[in-house]
Amino acid sequence: MELGIFAKTFPRATLEETLDAVVAHGLKHVQFNLSCVGLPTLPDRLEQEQCADIARAFRERGLTMAAISGTFNILMAIEFPDFMEGPIPPMEGVPESWRTFGHLEVLTSHCRWLDTRIVTLSTGTRDDLNMWKWHPTNVTRKSWNAAVKAMHRIAEVADRYQVTMAFEPELSNVVNSVCKARRLLDEIHSPWLKVVLDPANLIRPDDIPRMSEVIDEAFDWLGDDIALMHIKELGKEGHPGDLAPGQGILDYGLILNELDRIGYKGSLIMHGLSEEQVEPGVKFMRKMMGLSR
Repeated sequence: MELGIFAKTFPRATLEETLDAVVAHGLKHVQFNLSCVGLPTLPDRLEQEQCADIARAFRERGLTMAAISGTFNILMAIEFPDFMEGPIPPMEGVPESWRTFGHLEVLTSHCRWLDTRIVTLSTGTRDDLNMWKWHPTNVTRKSWNAAVKAMHRIAEVADRYQVTMAFEPELSNVVNSVCKARRLLDEIHSPWLKVVLDPANLIRPDDIPRMSEVIDEAFDWLGDDIALMHIKELGKEGHPGDLAPGQGILDYGLILNELDRIGYKGSLIMHGLSEEQVEPGVKFMRKMMGLSR
């Protein structure tokens, strides 16, 4: 396992400065976002040369692009047929979360030039303004069927370019639990569809007393399909983020033991923390992982 971080943790004027900040903390693995080079997360178009330049900047610093963000609200996209076929429509003034399957394909088709093989996703929400906000109709059969339909389409894109699409169970999204994540994987049944696991996103405030049970269940049910691990701290009130690893209540010892048990060899990507919290977070995680800088 290798410790890594979201590139967006280090807002800088240039890509080179962003990556230099990653290197300064002794990190080697990065989840990238095209917003770091002034583009939408899911762009209308990409140039091979531009992608090759990004990959070169990573290689020159000994960095690995563990994954690239491709998150959009798939429920919004699947509800608008005009966005699904033909030329990608003008998107000026449209929220980033409403980017579409065509935009995802633009990104996915350029992963070879970016030198990464994992695109991260969410499963969407019925809230039409905020893709991280819960909506009561997320639990309906209609929402589930829409998410399945969208994921079938995403799996087709993944198969075309042989890129892993990894969705993240989120409390605010349609897939908001371990059992729903397992059900979605089984319904789509694609070798290109996997999971991003962030334990903090699976634990509701009422679940804190049974945290170990929730974490054990996640690894038992999803262990073979985890493409990427996210590490985000959980506050004492049960709210994720805004803390460095080690400053909250998440059981990292249990998480790391479970990762060893399933033979996970991928990246542990820290996020949900400020730049000032990176150094203490790295020190804590390296101590827990038995590593030295």
